[in-house]
Amino acid sequence: MRTSNSNNTLNPADSLVFNGHSMVAPLRRVLVCSPHSAGWDTAPRTGCWRELGFCHPPDFSIAQAQHDDLCQQLESAGAELICLPAASDLSLDAVYTHDPSLPTDYGLIGLNPGKANRVPEARCHVEFCRSLGIPALGQVEPPGKAEAGDMVWLDSNTMLIGQGYRTDAAGIGQMDRLLGPHGVRVIAAPLPYGSGPSACLHLMSLMSLLDEATALVDLPWLAVQTVELVKSRDYRLIEIDYSERESLACNVLSLGKKRLLALEENPKTNQKLREAGFDVRAFSGSELCINGGGGPTCLTRPLLRG
Repeated sequence: MRTSNSNNTLNPADSLVFNGHSMVAPLRRVLVCSPHSAGWDTAPRTGCWRELGFCHPPDFSIAQAQHDDLCQQLESAGAELICLPAASDLSLDAVYTHDPSLPTDYGLIGLNPGKANRVPEARCHVEFCRSLGIPALGQVEPPGKAEAGDMVWLDSNTMLIGQGYRTDAAGIGQMDRLLGPHGVRVIAAPLPYGSGPSACLHLMSLMSLLDEATALVDLPWLAVQTVELVKSRDYRLIEIDYSERESLACNVLSLGKKRLLALEENPKTNQKLREAGFDVRAFSGSELCINGGGGPTCLTRPLLRG
């Protein structure tokens, strides 16, 4: 059941309302933000599309229809949707709800995004999730920078964090201090220069966990030490079709139980995943995803899996 902006309350029968140490267990509850809530239908916000790195001016009607399709796919997979309400300090990027916060088994960590316009989103996430009964575990503070698109749970006690332009050494150090007391090992993973500081290159742009033993990867762009670490943990690596790199082929959301949510624009990679035994569901993301550089994982902030 979708939880609307006017009634964002959790079922009191649910004894567990949040967790966060898996990226592949069945998705049960997820935070999303519609293009409408992010202001894709307001001229003052859409006028900033170039500064935010979008490819062209957003088409609200197409983006909203694609987001509605995303939400239907999530609900059909059994996930409860929680909708982030509109706020005056949100930008177009707010639709990509994955990045500003990180749920853990002990509470929500508010991050400090390396993209300045996204900094207010972290506060919105923390305040809104507190109203849902999710406590705050901590906050990454300046000068440290951290975005959840750089954070991958290799297992429930090991977090790999990409170090690049969006997440820096200071931010990784703060994450280590927040998670270390709870028995979580934090490992830094160097990221390539790529297209430079203005581009959105996250660790999760280069690898997506599909289940407990499989990862979809953009292998040539991953650092050698990252590849060797993942292989040492006996992960099977499936390479994307490299002709689909620019259409976010590596950005695939695990729904749990061998089910994946991907973009229709990447048929070759999706077929590879089906041949590897996965149930791939897909939606069109031409406007919502490819224009702004954020795929299915970026559009979702899982709050509960299991």
